[in-house]
Amino acid sequence: MITIGIVSIGEMGMGVAQILKHYGHRVVTYAADRSQATKERGHLAGVELLPSYIELVQQCGYILSIVPPRDAIKTAELVSTAANSSSMSDGSLYYIDLNAVSPRTARHVATLFSETPKISFLDGGILGGVPHRKASGEWHCPSLIISGPTRIPSDTLNQQLRIHHLNDTIGAATGLKICFGMNTKGFTALAIQSFTTAYKLGVLTEMREYLKRDFPETLKAADKGLTTMPPKAYRWVHEMLEMADTAAEDGGFEKNLFEGVAEVYRTVAEDSELGFEKPGERVRGKTVEDVVALLSDGMIAKKLKQD
Repeated sequence: MITIGIVSIGEMGMGVAQILKHYGHRVVTYAADRSQATKERGHLAGVELLPSYIELVQQCGYILSIVPPRDAIKTAELVSTAANSSSMSDGSLYYIDLNAVSPRTARHVATLFSETPKISFLDGGILGGVPHRKASGEWHCPSLIISGPTRIPSDTLNQQLRIHHLNDTIGAATGLKICFGMNTKGFTALAIQSFTTAYKLGVLTEMREYLKRDFPETLKAADKGLTTMPPKAYRWVHEMLEMADTAAEDGGFEKNLFEGVAEVYRTVAEDSELGFEKPGERVRGKTVEDVVALLSDGMIAKKLKQD
């Protein structure tokens, strides 16, 4: 049994925690700054809540950072500081940054641990949906990609979490994660604008009929994207900005495309009732029609306030 820390236990973090618990590992987290609902959800899932980051680093062999992109650097700083303040031995902890950040951010995080010999850093990312138990009873596990000169010593953990070590370059895993997300979350943002605009024009039903006839897989992907994204939209705002940075710094493009995509998700999160949705507690936006209606109403209400 390995003790593995997960920060934090949001939707994706909790899914990974459940897989690890399924395989018999001890899973812990620091949740003193999280909501009571999150703490209760962790307790019910068998995740132990530790009182401090020092306790976290002292008890874990691995820490998986799965936080909103805006919190990736802060989380790394808290873990690094705790490690330097603890009595743990050098190289006894592996810190795997699985956040949707740019390669530049990953390299910055790596420098935080460069003077912390107690921690071995790995750049990483998660490709695929949230872990869940399938009807067969088996677990769906997304792919965990990592890169960097360090190797995870546990072959068992590599197999259980479907970990794929890409190469020795810090930034390769985050780069792949970001480019992968440009396709998936970028497409969903296009669908948000397309479907909402069609709704306002009164041609949503007709557009869906033509998509179903000529591009059924596109319609299926759009429907899924629109109805599953509301609880995640607030997280994706900063993730899109990380994509903009990556496209500019590593791809040579302008930032404006994904800055615009970030604005789409900001509109969902801040200008409509969809922003109140939480994973596992869905109330609105469970159909395409409700998503576009709420977005339309929200944007109209905002415009009226501005006028």
